[in-house]
Amino acid sequence: MAQQLKVGIPKENKPMEGRIALVPHAVNELVQQGVPVVVESGAGKKSGFSDYEYKQAGAVIADSAQQLYAAVDLIVKVKEPIAQDLALLESRHLLFCYLHLAPNPDLAAALCDIGLTAVAFETVRENGGLPLLAPMSEIAGRVAVQAGAHLLHSSMGGRGVLLGGVTGTAAGRVVIIGAGVAGQNAAAVAAASGAQVIAFDRSAEALKSIERLAPNITGLYAYAGAIEQALQTADLLVGAVLIPGQKAPHIVTREMVRKMPRGSVIVDISVDQGGCIETIRPTDYRDPVYVDEGVLHMGVTNLPGAVPKTASEALSGALLPFVGRLAMEGVMAFPALSDGINVSGGKIVLPALLE
Repeated sequence: MAQQLKVGIPKENKPMEGRIALVPHAVNELVQQGVPVVVESGAGKKSGFSDYEYKQAGAVIADSAQQLYAAVDLIVKVKEPIAQDLALLESRHLLFCYLHLAPNPDLAAALCDIGLTAVAFETVRENGGLPLLAPMSEIAGRVAVQAGAHLLHSSMGGRGVLLGGVTGTAAGRVVIIGAGVAGQNAAAVAAASGAQVIAFDRSAEALKSIERLAPNITGLYAYAGAIEQALQTADLLVGAVLIPGQKAPHIVTREMVRKMPRGSVIVDISVDQGGCIETIRPTDYRDPVYVDEGVLHMGVTNLPGAVPKTASEALSGALLPFVGRLAMEGVMAFPALSDGINVSGGKIVLPALLE
């Protein structure tokens, strides 16, 4: 039987990131199972959870990140480690978080240099799905449309379109690339606003599923010519392409973006995997939007970070059973976890990074 690991939950250091991997109720369940948990002081503050609540749940509160990393074996966090996190990681640590290594070879190299083992939430598979990515994909899809609708306001530099329209006016037009979990949630919110929605995908089943959501959603096969034609009248484009563990392909070219209406908006959810739109680049919530080819682009790599309380609650519920087994039985406890390994003992094992 694997040696039981002590779980550490650090404060997130990515700019404008307030999520926490496990909420107090989840921590209490781990403690009740006999798993020791250490939480960095203030880690839950932006999600609405106090140190007192974590103490009441049975966690030990670490005064600093240094104290936490020194005391634990299993680091469970939300976003990929940045420089100040990497400085505290050691080869003995097991890292469990969103990593998105395919478009970030520097991070992959840094983790290898440390010599640790890292399991990525987004590549954990179970029953044909991605259980740890799905909750954030749901939120990202919804936030993408909410943010896009706001950016269409003329005060934000947009073309002054109300997505749902009103009596006597045409509804706004939303194009979604990818009809998976994120795309379906984006389509549901856009359709509920009254917009006319076109969703593109290569899967007939995905197109059937997305069309069932509302009568004002049309699913089309993702032919380049069809996408280009739809974008010429689009008010909002949402990129939602996902190839698990791999860099997102550029489905929308710069030339396609150039033909979009001036003041239209792009929100690319897949930007943390490199983005499916040629003109997208990563941004954060401090300066989320830029203009390229006359179109507003939002490339925030942690869209769900805008709603940290909701996102933390959703992620925590999905994470809890995985963290429990990981802490008590080890990374090879069951296939879903072992399949999620991206770096093992300082060596890359994610197929997309070995090609």
